[in-house]
Amino acid sequence: MVITLKRIFKSGWKNFVRDGGIAVATCFILIMTIFLISTIFLLKDVSQFLITTLKEKADISVYFKEEVGEEEILVVKEKISKIPEVKEVIYVSRETALGEFIKRHKDDPVLMESLLEVGGNPFLASLSIQAWEASQYSAITGFFENPDFNNLVEKIDYYQRKPAIETIFSLSILFNKAGIILSIILIITAILVTFNTVRLAILNSSEEIKIQRLVGASNGFIRGPFLVQGLISGLISGLISLAIFSLVCWFLSPKIEFFFAGFKIFDLFIKNFWIMVLLQIFAGIFLATTSSVIAIRKYLKV
Repeated sequence: MVITLKRIFKSGWKNFVRDGGIAVATCFILIMTIFLISTIFLLKDVSQFLITTLKEKADISVYFKEEVGEEEILVVKEKISKIPEVKEVIYVSRETALGEFIKRHKDDPVLMESLLEVGGNPFLASLSIQAWEASQYSAITGFFENPDFNNLVEKIDYYQRKPAIETIFSLSILFNKAGIILSIILIITAILVTFNTVRLAILNSSEEIKIQRLVGASNGFIRGPFLVQGLISGLISGLISLAIFSLVCWFLSPKIEFFFAGFKIFDLFIKNFWIMVLLQIFAGIFLATTSSVIAIRKYLKV
């Protein structure tokens, strides 16, 4: 048994070395496939980040009358936080609102001059409220339209922002579904391409397989070297793909962060490093050996 296994591994290694060009082509396809699968794995975190970023832009503001004190507003904040539809509530004081306005428009001399002409602080204190779903903003708005808040609330910008909020949530849902569908299509395509590449490699050895069958070699002995060859191809491809993928993440990380502030793809890769190692090596070995098993079946039929 041990001698047979040694022969199978030795034969598999010889086949891999002998089929130099085909082995390189197989590894190349496997590297691309593994790289694609790894990209899809990280894309779920990227898409989640983008969806979260989009949803963070969907909120409503409740503005309080100038005479309402901070303590009263914080009491209201405590009450609204307990509503199940509310995801987050942020208190924005008049001073904070003024500071944000100046920071945002400091390079606009017309607005800055207008602010000086107004004198004092024209901004109202407010609560910035985020809900879990777009449909929940209506219920939150209804909470503030209660007569108990008539003496506190100056205005609510829900109705002005309603179209934008609904668009943001619709885009989030669409983006999520599109990501899932695209991932499935790409994975299926990658597996089919890998299978056909391995099948061509085995076709190159079809005459050798026929001779082995004629001399009475068992199916296991014939299949073994191709599995070993697939194992070697998958392992090498997985390691090369891991090296390339880590370099790409490192190189693209600052560029992606420039467009999506706070998102560091290389940090995400390091966080999932061991998962990525196992994913790439396992994907390489699984794709190569499974494709070998399926492709060689037709030659083992009696």
